[in-house]
Amino acid sequence: MARRSRHRLLLLLLRYLVVALDYHKAYGFSASKDHQVVTAIEYQEVILACKYPKKTISSRLEWKKLGRSVSFVYYQQALQGDFKDRAEMIDFSIRIKNVTRNDAGKYRCEVSAPSEQGQNLEEDTLTLEVLVAPAVPSCEVPSSALSGTVVELRCQDKEGNPAPEYTWFKDGVRLLENPKLGSPSANSSYTMNTKSGTLQFNTVSKLDSGEYSCKARNSVGHHRCPGKRMQVDDLNISGIIAAVVVVALVISVCGLGVFYAQRKGYFSKETSFQKSSSASKATSMSENDFKHTKSFII
Repeated sequence: MARRSRHRLLLLLLRYLVVALDYHKAYGFSASKDHQVVTAIEYQEVILACKYPKKTISSRLEWKKLGRSVSFVYYQQALQGDFKDRAEMIDFSIRIKNVTRNDAGKYRCEVSAPSEQGQNLEEDTLTLEVLVAPAVPSCEVPSSALSGTVVELRCQDKEGNPAPEYTWFKDGVRLLENPKLGSPSANSSYTMNTKSGTLQFNTVSKLDSGEYSCKARNSVGHHRCPGKRMQVDDLNISGIIAAVVVVALVISVCGLGVFYAQRKGYFSKETSFQKSSSASKATSMSENDFKHTKSFII
């Protein structure tokens, strides 16, 4: 019995495989091909090639852009959306004349054509990467700083693809990434991060005063922000001492004024006035009570 059960199970598996193979020949997709990655520069042209061997009259072509939602690029023998104005078909491939960063993503072409075994379906998937040059970076440079403090300058670009690297300039001269390799007279206390775009002075000095600008660069292009001046001044010790002296004089004058007022008895007069006022009130209250008592006895 066990042998018969195993024999029947093998026959069922063989039948299933035969049906699956027949279905694949008639309706299945072709074997997956190598995934393409197409790179283009923004505002230039690019060709999205569909690796289908040949085009026939009975072939049916569809192009789709994949993502959170699938959208048609080429459907029912016509380009769709804004591709109508800036793209054209070359056999099964799409030539985009003015590619933008919004075109980046994954695409799939699907070709169906009748064959001897039935309807044959093939597909090809590719990824379009759009390279974008940096825009003019945003540069943050303090207009003033005190000598000996920590000062950080920032430079950032949000558009470049791939992510740009940053270079800082002082008075039009490029600052070295490693300041210790520069001139011995220059300040070597700064740290430059070419990835994040920061330029940090650990102890800024008057020698660091000047006009600073930053350049963002990637493989596509570069842009530089306008220069901004940073003025570094020494801490004004004499000014601080003068301010302390003035405050001390004001406090001393106020103290002398209070002392003089006490010596002249201004505060004591006010107290005696308050006492006399209280006494007069007490006397009037006693007289009123006496009158009230007298009237009651009578």
